[in-house]
Amino acid sequence: MATVKSLIQENDFIVRKLLELAYDGIVVVDAAGIITLISKAYADFLGITERDAIGHQVNDVIENTRLPQVMKTGKAETAQLQLIKGSYMVASRYPLIKDGQVVGAIGKVMFRNIHELNVLHERISMLQRQLEHLQDDNRGPARAKYSFHNIVGESDKLLLAKTMAEKGALTDSSILLLGESGTGKELFAHAIHQGSCRAIKPFIKVNCAAIPHELLESELFGYEAGAFTGASKDGKTGKFEAADGGTVFLDEIGDMPLSMQAKLLRVLQEREIEKIGAPYPVAVDVRIIAATNRNLEELTTLGKFRADLFYRLNVFGIIIPSLHERPEDITALIPCLLNKICDRMGRYVESISPDAIRALHEYDWPGNIRELENTLERAINLMGRARVIEEKHLPEKIGGQAPTIDIPPLQTTLEQHEKAAIEKALFHAKGNKAKAARLLHISRSNLYERMTRLKQTLPAD
Repeated sequence: MATVKSLIQENDFIVRKLLELAYDGIVVVDAAGIITLISKAYADFLGITERDAIGHQVNDVIENTRLPQVMKTGKAETAQLQLIKGSYMVASRYPLIKDGQVVGAIGKVMFRNIHELNVLHERISMLQRQLEHLQDDNRGPARAKYSFHNIVGESDKLLLAKTMAEKGALTDSSILLLGESGTGKELFAHAIHQGSCRAIKPFIKVNCAAIPHELLESELFGYEAGAFTGASKDGKTGKFEAADGGTVFLDEIGDMPLSMQAKLLRVLQEREIEKIGAPYPVAVDVRIIAATNRNLEELTTLGKFRADLFYRLNVFGIIIPSLHERPEDITALIPCLLNKICDRMGRYVESISPDAIRALHEYDWPGNIRELENTLERAINLMGRARVIEEKHLPEKIGGQAPTIDIPPLQTTLEQHEKAAIEKALFHAKGNKAKAARLLHISRSNLYERMTRLKQTLPAD
């Protein structure tokens, strides 16, 4: 029968064997911060033996360790970056509590260097994109993706626009979003729908500038079977009918042809649509959010936009500020955009340098947030295996490095062309220098001089 002492020894042997086999690094300290156990993987990572660690203060063995702080606070720390010997690892630390007292702590290395974390991040991002793709395929009616939480910034002009949008969301009136291209008008439209009583209903987007004018009516209102040559035998459901109960977002409304403007005005006034080829109108319940980067008042003066439609749409007008009007928001936008881009690309970016941030702040951003996002995506593509965006990764106009162009001296280029011309003439003259000189419209002595200067081999006559 095993004695208590033998059982303790046997358990100790098993624990040590488990530590030897553990892929992750593990270290255990007592209440005084003395290392009592350490896995071989962790010792190897530190470049020491287990004997070098056990019995020593953890502060003397592991640089930047926080195990003493964990014992002092009694609170666990999970997935924290820790720099050791110039390499990053990700560690979790847990206090050992017995009878209400902290008697030690355990540290666990989740990844032995930052590369392993990057690989995991990229794999998780890929799986997340695949999952979102499957969810989109099975989601059914289109839904808004963003809420007011996704509108980033604390500048006065943005907060005013956001407050107006939040109030507009609580009404059922038409909303007109005005702002330069790339300011986030679509983001506001999503958020307004999400904040309205129509949030669980469809959110249908229509880009009026992207659809050919002759197809816009059938896209918006649909058509009956056999309504025209080439029409589907089953007919077509238009965007307004598909959005019944929800919201139709008409982007680039300023590019809508006048003929369609009259039909849209009828939808706003009568709350009904007429499908192409249908014998009677169909009632629809939709709220319209329109957006444009054009001056609609000026277009009405020029006769390119109906004044009555403008007034109908502009019941609740909201001006979205451009990025150069709110430069203080750039600092908050950068991490949000980086997370979005990295998730889409399956990449990992650790940070962005202060010099790069300064350069981004000094630029005027005529393309607004869209240009900022594209600039950051370009920088990520230029980073290679680096994990920090530097100023050199930015376009030249924003402070980055100009692309290196290797232009040879003009004299070298001229000599190369001169030599090629002589060789071609000699080839066609079958080595006869007099004939080659005539082909080049120079004298024979001039040809000899040039060949000597170019150190070109003289063929035999």
